[in-house]
Amino acid sequence: MNFKLEWKKIIICFIAVSGMGFFLSFLILCNLGTDPCTFMNRSIAAKVGLSFGNMQFIANLIMFIIVLIFSRKLIGIGTLFNMVLIGYYADFFCWLWKMILPQNTFTNDLSRWIIFFIAIFAFIICAAVYINTNTGVAPYDGLPIIISDKIRNKFASFPRTLVRMIWDALVIVVGILMGSTPVIGVILMAVFLGPAITFVGKIFGKN
Repeated sequence: MNFKLEWKKIIICFIAVSGMGFFLSFLILCNLGTDPCTFMNRSIAAKVGLSFGNMQFIANLIMFIIVLIFSRKLIGIGTLFNMVLIGYYADFFCWLWKMILPQNTFTNDLSRWIIFFIAIFAFIICAAVYINTNTGVAPYDGLPIIISDKIRNKFASFPRTLVRMIWDALVIVVGILMGSTPVIGVILMAVFLGPAITFVGKIFGKN
């Protein structure tokens, strides 16, 4: 093991996860859509009266236990960073922006859309960097991997991407059942995250 390289990857992972929480706060306040996992957890949080950070942690903990049981190899330090930090970072920065930014920052159509597109681009890049550090997958991402592995043991040609698409769709349905409406951000995240992961992977020299 290259110890220096491992520490470098851990630091990059931490920065990327921190960036995800930072930019997620802007996406939440713009109210133009987030990733499916955030959409579901915010919907449930609003329904049961929890903060987003607490709901995100609870949901991640449940999924983490399942991943731990069925595929421990998917877990790493990056898994812990993701499951613990992103929700609480987002809560903190949402509170901070409401305190220090003008009230119409996230309601004025022009500023709202500009912030949204910058934030979603930056969030996707941070997520792609995090994934490409290969320091452990998020619990949310681990479950469709486990499911697709189980299916492919019997049907080798079954596409992994289809499992992920169904997983994201089910999560969005849960959010809708909790009373929320998915908007453009969910769609953009689904469309562009995959290509961004590939692009960043090439930069990392993995592809």
